[in-house]
Amino acid sequence: MPATRHYGYTDTGRVRAHNEDAFLADAGLGLFIVCDGVGGRARGEIASQETVEFIHDWIRSDTTDIEIARTRPLDEPALQRLGALVRGAVQNACYMVHSMGEIDPERRGMSTTASVALIAAGVAIVGWVGDSRVYLSCGPQVTQLTDDHTLVNYQVKQGVLTPDQAKRSKMKHVITRAVGHRDFVEVDIRTVPLQHGDRLLLCSDGLHEYLEQQDTLAGLFRMELQQAAKQAIRHANDNGGRDNITALFVEYMGPGVAATPAAAPPARDETGAA
Repeated sequence: MPATRHYGYTDTGRVRAHNEDAFLADAGLGLFIVCDGVGGRARGEIASQETVEFIHDWIRSDTTDIEIARTRPLDEPALQRLGALVRGAVQNACYMVHSMGEIDPERRGMSTTASVALIAAGVAIVGWVGDSRVYLSCGPQVTQLTDDHTLVNYQVKQGVLTPDQAKRSKMKHVITRAVGHRDFVEVDIRTVPLQHGDRLLLCSDGLHEYLEQQDTLAGLFRMELQQAAKQAIRHANDNGGRDNITALFVEYMGPGVAATPAAAPPARDETGAA
């Protein structure tokens, strides 16, 4: 039986003409992905859809450590290999999407964000490029696991902008990394221990720009998964729906890890809990 339950939903929002977000949930593999085609780029919806499929295919091609994790906890070398697997999957998708644009002028310049969670043996391997986020709810505590690859986030780190100025900046959606923009992209990886009942939210910026109030996000995590995903979409639309909106909630149902490790089907509109 899969060690997770999930429910995801995506919506065009109230402003965009079409949806450039894509997501994928494969409970049997423990793989969850959200991608957001970069606005203003050619064929963003193709970039996001192709990326979730390329990542899925890459992970399915090497399940050795995932299968081992079904019977025993993973040691540190196995965790490192899983991190490399996720990184390689995203980088391969980057090369493939970029190559598609080089071959077809109508697709030239297409790119996408990508956030990935691979869950095995009580551990989530989280990889990301761009500003689609992954949050973790562990008991009453909610943590943002990813760090936005955006211009304003970089400026905040450099002391050029304050966090409040960054929120108001007209450049806050300008990303500094994307899958497909070039033939290679640096992928950040984080390894997170999970306990039974912990939940993840993978989402596009069309949702998380409306989650500035911590109690809003905490309230979503307290709901049943299907209700949470649909309420997340409703909340974003009620507050403007300026972009495409995707929310994928995942609950870990397996046993927790014995020790804390070192930190380190195609997308569709709706997917039910596994």
